[in-house]
Amino acid sequence: MPMTSTFLGDRERALLAAVGCGLRDDEIAALLAVPEAVVAERLAGLLSRLGLRDRPAAIVHAFDRGLVLPGRGPRSGPAEAAVGGPAAGAAAGGPVAGAAGAATGGPAARIRVSVLGPLEVRRDGRPLGPGHLRRQAVLAALALGGGRTLSRTELLEGVWGTEPPAANVVPVYVYRLRRVLGGGDGDPEALIARDRHGYRLVAGAFDVDAVRMEELAGRAGAAERAGGAAEAVRLYGRALGLFRGEPLAGLPGPLAERERLRLTERRIVLARRRAELLGRLGRSAEAVAELSALFAAHPLNEQVAALLMRALCREGRRGDAAAVFDRASRRLAEDLGVAPGGMLRRTRRLVLCGDGTGPGPVPVPAPGAGQEAKERSSRGIRSLRSASQHQALCPPLQLVPQADPSP
Repeated sequence: MPMTSTFLGDRERALLAAVGCGLRDDEIAALLAVPEAVVAERLAGLLSRLGLRDRPAAIVHAFDRGLVLPGRGPRSGPAEAAVGGPAAGAAAGGPVAGAAGAATGGPAARIRVSVLGPLEVRRDGRPLGPGHLRRQAVLAALALGGGRTLSRTELLEGVWGTEPPAANVVPVYVYRLRRVLGGGDGDPEALIARDRHGYRLVAGAFDVDAVRMEELAGRAGAAERAGGAAEAVRLYGRALGLFRGEPLAGLPGPLAERERLRLTERRIVLARRRAELLGRLGRSAEAVAELSALFAAHPLNEQVAALLMRALCREGRRGDAAAVFDRASRRLAEDLGVAPGGMLRRTRRLVLCGDGTGPGPVPVPAPGAGQEAKERSSRGIRSLRSASQHQALCPPLQLVPQADPSP
């Protein structure tokens, strides 16, 4: 069983800390006052005992175990020698710290993580590059964790699914994310904390747009229940304005796929609520414009189609409302192989009878139909995503007219 750094002796901890600082064998030999050949021999034995594959893995392990802090070490400044060098700190069992490490870092800067579209990360307004897609997916998982600690197993399964890497790369990814997010300064756990259960984002250090969206939606719901329809419309609009396209666009892994579907469905629900309130406030033209855009993006969502039909009726456009039903029916049949559900059919009957112009909500689905409607909506989102990805990979053929051959 591999040994953790907790059970290492002082000499081994000093060696691991020096490796973590990026020192060469000759520099470590001078630091620890041993021959260079002894350094190589001890390092090989240490890697074997810890179950580490190579020197880079040892560097990551040293950071992960807190033996080395970014920006604190032999290369941090010339005043190091005056305080006895890093070996003293490592031999005492604490993190490697030089003169620069005597002072603790200030409070972490506010970092904005945007997941309601392609992943974006900003620190003090400046964009940061979190790295390749898998590393971005790890950060997205932590950002959507709600402050909960995610284990290495959860992150491996959520980001890599059924094809995990041969080595446990999660500590490496977290180490690199810490460097990117913190700029290499201060305590590495000031942003991404680690305990025996796994990793989590430190509360207060991050501003995640999905969290802000839910806060605004909660305030909108409270305003709606209190009778403040206009205020609810405004707050729903602010929540929807945080979306910048498909959530987590392009990120791999089962967790990103689940969150993509959940956040897309959440966006549809908020848009529906806002459109219903616009209709009740007599702002039918705005409702038609917003629902038309929503229906164009989600033509398989029957509740959106029903809302649009009623909004069009309120504008006196019964023919357009019937056309929406026809388009929805055709897409449901072509994409999902199903007929319109009971709610959409009832809305059509109301439209044909001239009863679809009232300010009331969409007809309530029959008992037991709620889960079916949700499943049909989820299937529709997946179908549209698959079609979009196929079109991106296999665009339609462009036929170029050819000149008639010469006689």
